[in-house]
Amino acid sequence: MSAGLELLKLPAVQISAGAAVAIALTITAMRIFRKGASVEELERQRRLLVNQRGRIGDGLISDIRDGTIFFSYSIHGVDYQATQSVESLGELIPMEPQRIIGPVMLKYLPRNPANSIVVCEKWSGLRKPPS
Repeated sequence: MSAGLELLKLPAVQISAGAAVAIALTITAMRIFRKGASVEELERQRRLLVNQRGRIGDGLISDIRDGTIFFSYSIHGVDYQATQSVESLGELIPMEPQRIIGPVMLKYLPRNPANSIVVCEKWSGLRKPPS
């Protein structure tokens, strides 16, 4: 008889888990699509999150053009190629941006190493060009 009761409880747990997933997806969608959150603001929030929770690693800037930094790095034997738009961070980029090509420090999220930055409002991994 207890086996019958366990079977009756199982669907209720599955419904609760499904409801929890639906609620989580709804909250996530509301945060992403909330009124007033521009693409620029979402990118700023991402940069600050990576800065706050990220780990530091070494990378290599291969190019900078049209307000975008192109860089690569390796985490736990996995190679990543990434870009970061820096148009809104103009004051943090040197006057001659081509001079930052080369080694760089970066920050990445340990649970998602592809989510990385080389510069944000509160931190910079860019090396200072020689004077």
